[in-house]
Amino acid sequence: MRVLVTGGTGVVGQAAVTELLKRGHSVRLVSRKADEDARQWPSTAGAGPGVEAWPASVSNQAELKGCADGCDLVLHVAGIVEESPPEVTFENTNVGGTRAILREAESAKVGRFIYVSSLGAEAGQSGYHRSKRRAEDIVRNFAGGWIILRPGNVYGPGDEVFSVLLTMVRTLPVVPVIGTGDDKFQPIWVGDLAAAIAACVERTDLHGRVLDLAGPDVTSINDLLTRLGEITARTPARIPVPGFLVGAGATIAGMLGAKLPINEDQLTMLSEENVIRAPGGNALTGVLHVTPTSLDSGLRTLADTQPEQTPDQGVGALKRKRFWADITGGRLTAEQLFARLRVRFGELTPLHMDLNAEPGTPSVLNKGSTITMSLPVRGNVQVRVEQLTPNKATLVTLAGHPLCGAVRLLSEQRGDVLRFEVQVYDRPANLADWLAMRTVGDGLQNQTWQSLVEAMVAESGGTKIGAVQTEETDLEDHQAERLEDWLKALIAERKLAQHSGRREPGRAKPSGWAEGAEATL
Repeated sequence: MRVLVTGGTGVVGQAAVTELLKRGHSVRLVSRKADEDARQWPSTAGAGPGVEAWPASVSNQAELKGCADGCDLVLHVAGIVEESPPEVTFENTNVGGTRAILREAESAKVGRFIYVSSLGAEAGQSGYHRSKRRAEDIVRNFAGGWIILRPGNVYGPGDEVFSVLLTMVRTLPVVPVIGTGDDKFQPIWVGDLAAAIAACVERTDLHGRVLDLAGPDVTSINDLLTRLGEITARTPARIPVPGFLVGAGATIAGMLGAKLPINEDQLTMLSEENVIRAPGGNALTGVLHVTPTSLDSGLRTLADTQPEQTPDQGVGALKRKRFWADITGGRLTAEQLFARLRVRFGELTPLHMDLNAEPGTPSVLNKGSTITMSLPVRGNVQVRVEQLTPNKATLVTLAGHPLCGAVRLLSEQRGDVLRFEVQVYDRPANLADWLAMRTVGDGLQNQTWQSLVEAMVAESGGTKIGAVQTEETDLEDHQAERLEDWLKALIAERKLAQHSGRREPGRAKPSGWAEGAEATL
């Protein structure tokens, strides 16, 4: 079956596309940057199910024209939970976008339409819920068979509540608790929602139904903070923030490039306690027969699956720093030395980088692994191994890290000497982190990587020629763009391998990226 998916790059959409492909369906992806977004999945040009990109905004009817042609079903996920007026509003995105995509479905004579709404939309008084209610009314007038899904608060990598709370617990000495923190809600793990969506795609006996979907656990902000504290081994103090100060707090946080886990609209939704109260009313288990993920299990998965922070997400100049030493008289080859680094990374890094900061996290460099470490003052941060060869690794920072960028570790033979080198490409994640880097962060970073180079010299059994060498430069715009494209390609390639179980040579590389270009970084 060919399924048109809108919002396929958000938390829900990515999981839904991945699940549909796993089940043998093909996807046409509608998003503003669909060509770039689709690189993480196999393309429709290959054998088997894949993804076809259709660059468009759901609020732009002209860009959408023809997008549903040849599709069997439309899955409408695209929507916003927070406005950025005047360009992005509930009216033009949640309501107008639904109307626009429905018109395309009817014009293409697509017979089925699935709309992802929200638990509590039938009576909620927040602007978000009111927009979802209006969109539901539009869907009910669809000429074909429709299904409306109302999931509880969806959490998954990069979501706007749970992931923000996770970052706060990891990195802050105090965490703001909006309101009482005890209002109840019933979340759902994004993987369970994706399974529910796929089941609805494959069933034709559910047309005309509205299905409430939620996980097995009822929770609250205070309960989440306790659970996340156990996972991260951190217990920051909780500071109550009255609801009427949420707007001002969000403004201040936004000026610093940060984000509160709850805005005024979401506070209204919390006060309404959106839980499934009717016995047997949870269609996740009762109708779709999806085995739900417990909240504890979902949160532990969330802790190691946060999205990458590429340099284009940061502020200020993009810097390149190099730290290296040329070694003579060592007993190891470049590959042997790097193999030691991979296995003993947790031991060879400086003591202030505690790689055992969170229980059960890896300290060995493996492709795709998430490394968690504790930094002085900053708390716990993460990087992911995006590239790994016998003598090279590229680690990209994840959400919550004070820097947006990457670290490359290289061991190579250069004539009669062996060079071990650390290359750092980054810019601060936000204004607050820019200030921190300007005061103490840069010095600590330099000390960290010089110490690692010294440790690798000792590990080699040889001696370094002179002192550890250092170099720092600001990248020009064209160099920064080239680096950002390369890192995004690495991330897409890793996801592609993860989603397809195979590698498509060149599939993830951006147009114009020359073979061997990374050597010029």
